[in-house]
Amino acid sequence: MSKLLSPISIKDLKFKNRIFMSPMCQYSATDGVPNDWHLVHLGSRAVGGAALVLMEATAVSPEGRISPGDLGIWSDEHLKAFRKITRFVESQDAIAGIQLAHAGRKASTKIPWRGDGVVPDAEGGWDVLAPSAIKFADNYPPPKEMSAADMKAVVRQWRKAARRSLEAGFQVVEIHMAHGYLLHQFLSPLSNLRKDEYGGDLHHRLRFPLEVATVVREAWPSQLPLFVRISATDWIEGGWDLPQSVALAKELRKIGVDLIDCSSGGVVPAAKIPIAPGYQVAFAEEIRRQTGLMTGAIGLITDAVQAENILVAGQADAVFMARELLRDPYFPLHAAKILGDDPPYPNQYLRAKPR
Repeated sequence: MSKLLSPISIKDLKFKNRIFMSPMCQYSATDGVPNDWHLVHLGSRAVGGAALVLMEATAVSPEGRISPGDLGIWSDEHLKAFRKITRFVESQDAIAGIQLAHAGRKASTKIPWRGDGVVPDAEGGWDVLAPSAIKFADNYPPPKEMSAADMKAVVRQWRKAARRSLEAGFQVVEIHMAHGYLLHQFLSPLSNLRKDEYGGDLHHRLRFPLEVATVVREAWPSQLPLFVRISATDWIEGGWDLPQSVALAKELRKIGVDLIDCSSGGVVPAAKIPIAPGYQVAFAEEIRRQTGLMTGAIGLITDAVQAENILVAGQADAVFMARELLRDPYFPLHAAKILGDDPPYPNQYLRAKPR
């Protein structure tokens, strides 16, 4: 069996292969509640053979949404809709996961296909929070610098969201510390200019994200995996970088995080990112080497042989796929044929299985 299609165990869960679906915002919820679009979108990838189906960035509070169309899990009213999805994913021998998030200063922005920039108050826009009162870009809302009370409230929201995720049937939680959203904003010296104990040197910039990770780990069952997605670099001199990411990962390991999902960028709009196939894999490799944590590789991984080589070389423990799974929900089944494996097909699709 290929490495890509071989099982992997993390805590008490056994994943049938190492193809994990990345969380990808659909901007299609109403008041944070998932609907039939989410069921079909996520269910298709479970039918297609992905071992882990990760729900898109799901806000821990209404103010934590990127856009009015984002998912949320700030209320018990969301649970029934989520359970319908997690039950179906599980029925396909896949594992349902959820990425918990807070957008910080990148919140209250328009659904992408409806333009860009801030959502006006008349259209339901809201006040946004950040470690420092610095806008992400000129057409983004001006954030309020978070007070001690604000931070305590947000920590409580993360704790409650983790507990609700379990009630909703999820078996993996991923904390979103990447792509310029709230926790990444605290990490990066480009967005965190605080003068108190939550800003300044690396130790203090780590403090709030680690507080969040601690309460999520406490609220999430010890036998179930906890992932963290990070941006391993800001791609800007003087910003967050790989050595700081290694330091963060070492602290997350002490808390009980099981896997680091290694992405990059997003905290400032001016970064020049050298995009190429597999351009972020080296981050996963280095964090894995220096910390002993499991890592996930992501970033223009579009080919079965490419994904297999990443795993065989020991650069990561799993491959997170995004756009390629949008283009091809059945990528895992097609990859198995290329790599000479014989994966189980859904009974309903057996007549189409290659002979």
